[in-house]
Amino acid sequence: MTDTTDVTERVRAPRSHGPPEGGEAADILAGARGCVDPELRRAVESLPGSMRRVALYHFGWERADGTPAAGDAGKAIRPALVLAAVRALGGDPRAAVRAAAAVELTHHFTLLHDDVMDRGATRRRRPTAWTVFGDADAILAGDALQDLAQRLLAEDPHPGAAVAAARLAACVAELCAGQRADCALERRAPGEVSLAECLATAEARTGALLGCACAIGAVYAGAGVETADALDGFGRQAGLAFRLIDDVIGIWGDPARTGRPGWADLAARRKSLPVVAALASGTPDGAALAALYDRRARTGDLDRMARAVEGAGGRDWAQAQAADRMSRALQEVARAVPDPERAGGLLTLAEFVTRRSH
Repeated sequence: MTDTTDVTERVRAPRSHGPPEGGEAADILAGARGCVDPELRRAVESLPGSMRRVALYHFGWERADGTPAAGDAGKAIRPALVLAAVRALGGDPRAAVRAAAAVELTHHFTLLHDDVMDRGATRRRRPTAWTVFGDADAILAGDALQDLAQRLLAEDPHPGAAVAAARLAACVAELCAGQRADCALERRAPGEVSLAECLATAEARTGALLGCACAIGAVYAGAGVETADALDGFGRQAGLAFRLIDDVIGIWGDPARTGRPGWADLAARRKSLPVVAALASGTPDGAALAALYDRRARTGDLDRMARAVEGAGGRDWAQAQAADRMSRALQEVARAVPDPERAGGLLTLAEFVTRRSH
């Protein structure tokens, strides 16, 4: 049984962000990947040639030259949430595999597009699809994955498929709006961005799909709207906790563990949540950070920026907020699944996403 108090306290841990090594979370994720990967492969293999090649490369199943690869398709957190939600509500997870695959396809659609917009050069320690195949092919492959997601649900005979498709379509609109808001925020001056805006954008970009995954699991378990909405709220709050911790890692994470360059978010002048909290602090460190954000950074400036964010309270604020959001997530899951024993899989996954290091 997972102790909900312990989950929140672990998120409060001030300087440790490593994921659990092995254990229950790893078993849940491996089980989800084993169930969902065959469905994903069937879907991707049905794409026209050029888009299929890009998608297979993106998932890590082929190299750039088209030869087979045993790459990393990701941790399968979102499909695992679908299946864990079904299980928590007494449904049959096997009946929801297609829905779980649809959620994962949607996630990868966003990754392909985000990499193009952010000019991200690497993902899972290899070149991103747009750097290999070009912008147009990467964008079109992402579009194709989103089409596949809706097609999987449209062809699913499960009685909850239509409701799930509607929820997923609404989620995609929210994801796009969140990405658009994030792009707009990044173009504004440091002092013109508020914490409220950043939190709302983070929820739309990260929390929305995690919440949708949980809600679709509820739908496939035959639960009503109120239960599905409660699990949507659980996923959203856990997703926001994830975003807060990920932003902390983006500044202070160990490159050897994260695969990212040191101070990567500061070098890119990202208005991440710890940074915006520091800028809004009204402290001397916050003012120093604002001045540094307005000029081209040298290596020494990045170190000074990191110390300024911490000195202005940005790091502590982000970690306290992550713990608060996890507390809210636990309240939401308790509404849907009052028995913590039955909710154990969901709680384990929520802890995992907020304890990750990369």
